[in-house]
Amino acid sequence: MKKSTKLPSSFYERDTVEVARELLGKHLVHVCDGVARIGRIVEVEAYVGAHDLASHSSRGITPRTSVMYGPPGRAYVYLIYGIYHCMNVVTEPQGHGAAVLLRALEPLAHLEGNTKGPGLLCGAMDIDRRLNGHDLTSEDFYIEDPGPGEPLSIVERPRIGVAYAREWAEKNLRFYIAGNRFISRK
Repeated sequence: MKKSTKLPSSFYERDTVEVARELLGKHLVHVCDGVARIGRIVEVEAYVGAHDLASHSSRGITPRTSVMYGPPGRAYVYLIYGIYHCMNVVTEPQGHGAAVLLRALEPLAHLEGNTKGPGLLCGAMDIDRRLNGHDLTSEDFYIEDPGPGEPLSIVERPRIGVAYAREWAEKNLRFYIAGNRFISRK
């Protein structure tokens, strides 16, 4: 059996849709107080750059979005509704402003609570704004490839909660593993 390997920075420095699809089945790992919380990524959304009206980067570089324009393979963590944190993985070359939102995880180790939704998965994984800009090749917060497994059947749907984004609202930029019971919404 192949040992799990941490994804290198080069994995993230590629087309956002390609990265989003390939993140499915990978493991998100956050080591807190010596305990590794691990979840299998089962649902994501791609935000492809400043031209994507649903993306935070469409508003340009701001204190909030500057991480999206930074090096690929960083965590972009922000607060929504004043309560929930959401985590994105920065993609493409520096300066592009693209990222992949993690929408749902299948719990694998040391995860309690609901992980079906971006805010809920951040709560279960103990992810908050302290991790904004964190290098995902670090020792305490990273994504790993668990090695070969069953081929995935991937479903493509429009993203959730972006009706304001005109033509971008209907693009199939949400991806999830077909039949997985941990996805947030079909």
